[in-house]
Amino acid sequence: MAIILVRAASPGLSDGAVGHHQVHGSLQGSSQLLKTRVPPRRWMLCSLRYACLGLQPGEEVGRTSAVYSSLAVNPAGEAVVSSEQKVYDVVLKQAALLKRQLRTPPVLDVRPQQLDMPRSGLKEAYARCGEICQEYAKTFYLGTMLMTEERRRAIWAIYVWCRRTDELVDGPNANYITPTALDRWEKRLEDLFAGRPYDMLDAALSDTISRFPIDIQPFRDMIEGMRSDLRKARYKNFDELYMYCYYVAGTVGLMSVPVMGIAPESKATTESVYSAALALGIANQLTNILRDVGEDARRGRVYLPQDELAQAGLSDEDIFYGVVTNRWRNFMKQQIKRARMFFEEAERGVTELSQASRWPVWASLLLYRQILDEIEANDYNNFTRRAYVGKGKKLLALPVAYGKSLLLPVSLRNSQT
Repeated sequence: MAIILVRAASPGLSDGAVGHHQVHGSLQGSSQLLKTRVPPRRWMLCSLRYACLGLQPGEEVGRTSAVYSSLAVNPAGEAVVSSEQKVYDVVLKQAALLKRQLRTPPVLDVRPQQLDMPRSGLKEAYARCGEICQEYAKTFYLGTMLMTEERRRAIWAIYVWCRRTDELVDGPNANYITPTALDRWEKRLEDLFAGRPYDMLDAALSDTISRFPIDIQPFRDMIEGMRSDLRKARYKNFDELYMYCYYVAGTVGLMSVPVMGIAPESKATTESVYSAALALGIANQLTNILRDVGEDARRGRVYLPQDELAQAGLSDEDIFYGVVTNRWRNFMKQQIKRARMFFEEAERGVTELSQASRWPVWASLLLYRQILDEIEANDYNNFTRRAYVGKGKKLLALPVAYGKSLLLPVSLRNSQT
């Protein structure tokens, strides 16, 4: 595995004085470079796209001074595989599975009769999933009505499983959930993938995975995110937080792409579409975190990178105290900027989905991104004020989302210019 490093100017040097020098090498050779100090300049290591390590408080990274790598640096100064690279390996696996299934349509192993449920019962199971989706995700549900019936029902089934999984640690019985309970939930997941559902809602998902090339890995990873919530209430850096965001939200994108489908005219790679779906999940979860800072603090949780808090001159005590200061505003501006970068990457991928699937995804993206605008409108007070998008803005976003869903895929537009 190669690492790419860039030499960044020391504080005080202008961007124009920065030499855009890159070094490619093996992991072993790169580890030696990490230990090299070249005053008055220094090496700066960044994650694949978004997280730059080793920045001084208030220091910004210009386009010419940052390089994105598959490695991170642990507290001992050693180069290790980053969370983004680990997740990207999952993306590659999911994309390969989809491409393989598209080339050779699978022989379905799970049939309604094997689920020990009559077709009428399966229809009822999907209908119940639709009711739950309509109740808890009204805007998204509305968008799914444009999909084909098979895709619509499949998305409902996936949504309901994800919601039930999340409710284990965030629902009314969360205080009684143990790691053992999550182990049982994972065994139940394995059973439904094998065509042995426990109840009608499981049966809907079991039928869905028989119809689409959906892999079990993202589902297992989401359960791992629930385990993380039981044992972890702090995140040392963005690398750790990124993995958590993948577990609890990025996985949803990977589950959904095989159902949403890729536009037949798209010239984008399957990997890039999966990466964009992952980015949307990460963006949504980062937005959740920034919206819910006060609520999480009252539960003793801080889902913000500890090292970035320290660089901004902040600590957990500042969050528990809950007073908006200039330091907090500046910190939040950087967090919001990063979330928007993920949304920007997601936008490019939404256009590559099959046209009938784009509207609910565009609606979700536009509405969630507006939450960031509302945090800014609240003067970054996410301690005592919850940022939300009003009904009027939601209604205005729907025709915009629909209009965007009709645009040609970005990859096709680029090929025509």
